[in-house]
Amino acid sequence: MPASSPSPVGNDDGPSLTASAIVAPAVSGSHVVKVDGYSRTKGLGNGKRINSETFTIGGHRWCVHYYPDGVVSDDADWISIFLFSDRSDGTEVKAEFKISLLDQDRQPVPQYSFSALIRTFSSKEAAWGFGHFIKRKDLDESPYLKDDVFSIRCDVTVLKEIFTEPILPSMVVPVPPSDMHQHFGQLLLAGEVADVTFEVGAETFAAHRCILAARSSVFKAELLGTMKEKTATHIRIDDMEPKVFKALLHFIYTDSLPVMNEGDEAAFAQHLLVAADRYDMERLKVICEGKLCDHICKSTAATTLALAEQHGCGALKKACFKFLMSPGNLKAVMASDGYEHLRSSCPGVMDELVAMLAP
Repeated sequence: MPASSPSPVGNDDGPSLTASAIVAPAVSGSHVVKVDGYSRTKGLGNGKRINSETFTIGGHRWCVHYYPDGVVSDDADWISIFLFSDRSDGTEVKAEFKISLLDQDRQPVPQYSFSALIRTFSSKEAAWGFGHFIKRKDLDESPYLKDDVFSIRCDVTVLKEIFTEPILPSMVVPVPPSDMHQHFGQLLLAGEVADVTFEVGAETFAAHRCILAARSSVFKAELLGTMKEKTATHIRIDDMEPKVFKALLHFIYTDSLPVMNEGDEAAFAQHLLVAADRYDMERLKVICEGKLCDHICKSTAATTLALAEQHGCGALKKACFKFLMSPGNLKAVMASDGYEHLRSSCPGVMDELVAMLAP
């Protein structure tokens, strides 16, 4: 066996996957230095500084060095700002920092905000900063100096020791799909604790007014509002077939449509769309609209277009127009029973269609 070929040891239990993380933690903090009486600090002398109060960030002590006349001779016309870390114990600390001049709203001035990437503060290099922070002349003429006062802010991010740690595999607990619709469906079928009944044609349906009100603003107004049905326990509904109202209730309780017979699906969807619009069931209305878009044909296009116009179904109306743009389809629809109904009930739609067909 070649030396470069690994040899299996023990049993092969199949592939495994482990994971680990490299963690680079950091601690951040800010300190504001207010220079009150700025004009009296000028002339201190090149290389002379004033120290801020000490502050602690990330477990380390810091202060800001303010040089009103610059650090070295090249900085004589500038204000210099440095961040100092007390490293008298001989240790080192790594940090990123940003020093910003603040405006009168105590917000950093972008033009005078300077950032330093990771710097090592040690006993030899205890201070880092910016010799050319801002020219004294520019500060004197700026709106950031008011009543002989200006402020700077130092934002410090201290880097902690980098470490690694294992990532434990997460336990995947299978969650069964929601069955709430099944429970509500059973509640409807059983009629338990029903507090209102509806008479539709020759059939009676028991329901729960709080569920109906939660699903339909129309039912809410009727059953919980000031209408007479609020106190009624038996309500008659006219102009609707029992099977359509039953399907409406099924959707209210289960958020799904009952199984439809494939032969009369289009006609049933038309009646259910009317019911959905009547009871402000927008999702049900859109579902019916989609089904009707799939069933537009020469025998149904006219009645479907009239339905779309009367109940504000823009997508369905557009689909009907698209179907009628074909001369063969239009001729057949004009010969159908529903065409006269379309002309008499929706004359505006006919004007739109004529305008679309005009050369």
